Amino acid sequence: MNSIPATNFQFPGQTGFYKGKVRDVYSFEKRLVMIATDRISAFDVILPRAIPYKGQVLNQIAAHFLNATSDIVPNWLEEVPDANVSIGIKCQAYPVEMVVRGYLAGHAWREYKSGKREVCGVALPEGLNENDKLPQPIITPTTKAHEGHDEDISREQILAQGLVSEDEYEHLERYTLALFAKGTEMAADQGLILVDTKYEFGQLDGTIYLIDEIHTPDSSRYFYKDTYEENQRGGVAQKQLSKEFVREWLIENGFQGKDGQTVPEMTDEKVTSISERYIELFEKVTGMKFQKNNLDHPLERIEKAILRAMA
Repeated sequence: MNSIPATNFQFPGQTGFYKGKVRDVYSFEKRLVMIATDRISAFDVILPRAIPYKGQVLNQIAAHFLNATSDIVPNWLEEVPDANVSIGIKCQAYPVEMVVRGYLAGHAWREYKSGKREVCGVALPEGLNENDKLPQPIITPTTKAHEGHDEDISREQILAQGLVSEDEYEHLERYTLALFAKGTEMAADQGLILVDTKYEFGQLDGTIYLIDEIHTPDSSRYFYKDTYEENQRGGVAQKQLSKEFVREWLIENGFQGKDGQTVPEMTDEKVTSISERYIELFEKVTGMKFQKNNLDHPLERIEKAILRAMA
């Protein structure tokens, strides 16, 4: 299967290169070029096979929502010269990720189920079930790890450690809740519930910018709105549009990213099914038909698009 597992370009004026879990990031003096590869990660581990069209899905969903939220907070994106490429402003990233949750799902549910009634310093009420709506959205930040696992951290710890100043952090909180409200509204228009998501921010010349991706299946979780209430009443698992189905498959097969564990075999059938789920999410979340880009010689296509844009 053709896919884009990695890139290895050398561009004129390039000052640096960073390989993230799923993105290859090329630095220039004032701009960043982010290439969304088809790599897929779970439990902070890059899985052994790339997923065709996954990078295109992520890049185009992110651009869709960055454009739709630019009136809430300035963002880094300047242009999308290729389906897998975003180019924008180079910012100094804050060392925390702003995770916001409207429902008790995923990591927060696993913590709650284990007996904890507090996540990242935020108290949770008794008597909640998996996927229940929270009384109001909560912010549960994590540290931003370049390698290994992101770690839960509280607002108080962030301020005490001086990771972000109090004034800036209050701005990040306001932006996070406003973005989540907009994302929730846009999801509802498509018959979806935005369950939880994360935002990353940076600053340049005293201005805070929204950076990286937003509201994609790698950074967000969605439920189907029309079956949510019935499923909750019946104790039935919610159908999700997110990467959680990949995590669940890994957990069922004995892998959670811990030492000594082995990633289960990723057959062609499994890779194809994951690709199809990502495409389904693109169409459902954006309301647009997904147009598959040509995966014949994709690196040549991407390199040419970047060279034209940076000329």
